[in-house]
Amino acid sequence: MAHLELQKVAKSYGAVEVIPGVDFEINSGEFLVLVGPSGSGKSTLLKMIAGLEETTSGKILVDGQDITHLDPSARDLAMVFQSYALYPHMTVRDNMSFALRMRGEDPAVIDQRVREAVAMLDLGGLEDRKPGQLSGGQRQRVAMGRCVVRNPKLFLFDEPLSNLDAKLRAQTRIEIRRLHERLKATSIFVTHDQVEAMTMADRIALLKDGKLQQIGSPQDLYLRPRNTFVATFIGTPEMNLLAGRLQMAEGHFHIGGMRLPASAGQQSRLSVACHSGTAVMVGVRPEHFAIVLNTTPGALQVTVNVTEWLGHEIFIFGQSDLGSISVRVPEGLETTPAQGDVLSILPIADRWHVFDAGSSENVLLD
Repeated sequence: MAHLELQKVAKSYGAVEVIPGVDFEINSGEFLVLVGPSGSGKSTLLKMIAGLEETTSGKILVDGQDITHLDPSARDLAMVFQSYALYPHMTVRDNMSFALRMRGEDPAVIDQRVREAVAMLDLGGLEDRKPGQLSGGQRQRVAMGRCVVRNPKLFLFDEPLSNLDAKLRAQTRIEIRRLHERLKATSIFVTHDQVEAMTMADRIALLKDGKLQQIGSPQDLYLRPRNTFVATFIGTPEMNLLAGRLQMAEGHFHIGGMRLPASAGQQSRLSVACHSGTAVMVGVRPEHFAIVLNTTPGALQVTVNVTEWLGHEIFIFGQSDLGSISVRVPEGLETTPAQGDVLSILPIADRWHVFDAGSSENVLLD
C-alpha cells in the first residue's frame, strides 16, 4: 500500500495546456476513480503517475518520495490497459510471470505467486492457453493477474472495461472491486463511465478540461454537487436544471411559479446565499420529484412526451413551463402515464439545489 500525493501537477504540449495544475492526495489502500468526459485529461494524468508521460511542472510523491522524474520501472507500480497488452505468443502462465522472470525472481516464488493469482482470479485450467483462446473477460483477468503477481505499491487501471460487453463489464467491475478488498492495494481507476465510478470508488475525482471539479465519495458527488457540471455528469438520467429567477411569495421560494418546499434551515441558508430576483438554476434529480394533485399550490405541470418502463422504475420525459424535464415515477403507480398526459409535480422538501447562473456553483454548499 502507498500514499500518493499530486502537487500542482501540470501538463502542456507546446502552447496547449492540457492539465493546468492538479492537487490531491490518495490515501493508502484507497480505490480512487478518475472520471470525466473524453479529453478531460484523466488518462494523461494517469500516465504521468505511471511515468509514461513527463510532467510539465509539479510533483508526484509516493510515501513522501518524489517520483516525478523516476523511470517507470523504478516506480513500483503496475498498470492494466484498455487493450489488455498481453503477449499473444505466450501462455497465461508465461504472461503472468514475465515481469518476475525479467527481475530474476526465484522460480519457486514465481510459481507460487502465479498459482495464487490464478486461484484469486478464477483462471484455473486456463494456464496453458494463449490470449487468442480466451474471452475478453478472461484476457482482462490475465492482465490483472500479471499486475497482482508483482505485488506493487500502486495499481493503475486505464479504462480496462471499455472493450467488454455490458454483462461482462458488470461482472468484471465486481471482480476488480473484490480483488481490491483482498489486496487492500492503493488503486487508481480511469473511466469515462459514471456508473463505473459510482459503483467502484471509495472516492471519485471528476475532471473537466484538465481541472478538478470535485473530489469526494460517490454520495458526496451525487447528493452535494459543487457545480452544474458535477450535477449533470453524475447520475442517470442527469439532474434537471431549471433556469429562472428566485422569488419569495407567501413565505416560500419559487422559480417560474414552481414552489421549492423547504425546511426552516434550508430557507435560512438560501436567504443568506441569494436574494429575491437572483438569476439561478434549480437542480432536481428525477427521483426527487413527487407527483401531487393538480390543485396543489405551486405545482409544476408536465406534459408527457416519452415513457421508459424499466421494470423496477419508470422514467417520464416531458415538457413544462421551465423547459424539458425528467421524472422518476413510483413503481406502485396504478397506471403508467402515456404520451400527452399531464402530471403535476413538486420537488421533495430540501432535495433540490440552487446554482448561481453566472458561476454555476452550488450556493447551498458550505
